Amino acid sequence: MALVRHPSNPVLSAADIPFDASLVFNAGVCKFQGRYVMVFRNDVGLKPTGWNSSYTNLGVAWSKDGVKWEVQPKPWSVPAGIVASNPEFIRFYDPRLTVIDGRCYLCFAVDTKHGVCGGIAVTDDFDKFEVLSVSTPDNRNMVLFPEKVNGKFVRLERPFPEYSRGYRERFDIWSSMSPDCRYWGDSRLVLATEDVPFANAKIGPAAPPVKTEKGWLATFHATYKDPERTLYGWETANDPRATWHKEYLAGLMLLDLEDPGKVIGIAPEPLLKATEKYELEGFRGSVIFPGGMILEDDGEVKIYYGAADTVECLATASVEDLLGMIRPFRR
Repeated sequence: MALVRHPSNPVLSAADIPFDASLVFNAGVCKFQGRYVMVFRNDVGLKPTGWNSSYTNLGVAWSKDGVKWEVQPKPWSVPAGIVASNPEFIRFYDPRLTVIDGRCYLCFAVDTKHGVCGGIAVTDDFDKFEVLSVSTPDNRNMVLFPEKVNGKFVRLERPFPEYSRGYRERFDIWSSMSPDCRYWGDSRLVLATEDVPFANAKIGPAAPPVKTEKGWLATFHATYKDPERTLYGWETANDPRATWHKEYLAGLMLLDLEDPGKVIGIAPEPLLKATEKYELEGFRGSVIFPGGMILEDDGEVKIYYGAADTVECLATASVEDLLGMIRPFRR
């Protein structure tokens, strides 16, 4: 297989965090000012009846090699301050990081009193940042391309409209463009659930894309739901309350360099699916969710992913091997 799990997996877990932590996952990762930086989601709370996430915060970690991480001693206070200052916001989570023109942009999901929104902020020092935009509900899983295309910012996103998809969980990947990262438009469908042979419920953007000679290489998450199969979760498989039936897999697609809303290729098989214990067992078993992808100068690609909504992991591959998985896309 093109992708190889790192022998140090999980590269970050609750045991590595110097403050209260239970579930450490769905991190954004990038290289910024000569170092690797990770912003991770931390859901805190464990009750005798099972996992019960009582609150969420974000943590920041730095690394010289992208494997061993030094976690900052306290949760990142800026997102907490933003939630506290806006009475509509409830929870700030699922960060994604992209460096554009030397500045680090953070995409995030935010629960509000009236739905889930996707937002974008920018920071120069990870001490403070400015929120540039917050979408209307319901939208999330936003990721930015690492450079402007034809002078515009480009993002992938995943709205989830149950009504217009017949009250079914059929959520798809869209793209939008912006002149300033504040006002977004030119929205279009990029990839639909029915375009992915290993998805029957929903898909969405995963890690921010990386640029290759053949196109923008982008990961996505794909969900396969089987009500007849109960997967390991906080309710064990033999628990009569067990309700977890969704397998999350990582997919791979190639987008046109000049028209990044156009899919030109896709891997017909999953890039990564849960096989290891730390991927199969946790808060939600059989969940793979990439959040960071880094193309190194030597052609190695580092893919960071949340596993079982519980830990953060790393897998690597050569960019040539990943491109070799791609087949022409036809809708």
